[in-house]
Amino acid sequence: VQLQASGGGLVQSGGSLRLSCAASGFTLDDYAIGWLRQAPGKEREWVSCISSSGGSTYYAESAKGRFTISTDSAKDVVYLQMNSLKPEDTAVYYCAAVSFLSGSYQFTDCPSAILYDKWGRGTQVTVSS
Repeated sequence: VQLQASGGGLVQSGGSLRLSCAASGFTLDDYAIGWLRQAPGKEREWVSCISSSGGSTYYAESAKGRFTISTDSAKDVVYLQMNSLKPEDTAVYYCAAVSFLSGSYQFTDCPSAILYDKWGRGTQVTVSS
């Protein structure tokens, strides 16, 4: 049971990258997926999340208008399209999964990193100025 993030790299300011998060060993049907990032010396920061159905999305202010989260349910893959990248977007990006089926929390709680119980290894995104 794992998540694997990929697609990171080095890009110039203003450029674009598309990150992928692939699930193996479980289906994304029952999980919301979040993207979070951690820059050197900083705390982990939530970026975006998408509901298990793919019908709802949520973005941090820093990501609104520039990043788009989407899902390919047939492939159990979630994408994060990042446009107009800035040097401050430089970080290791992680995807993580959380199930809200228990009802203890709901999708609007997805910015809370502590709720995620499945994490993938991160992918490095570096934006040069």
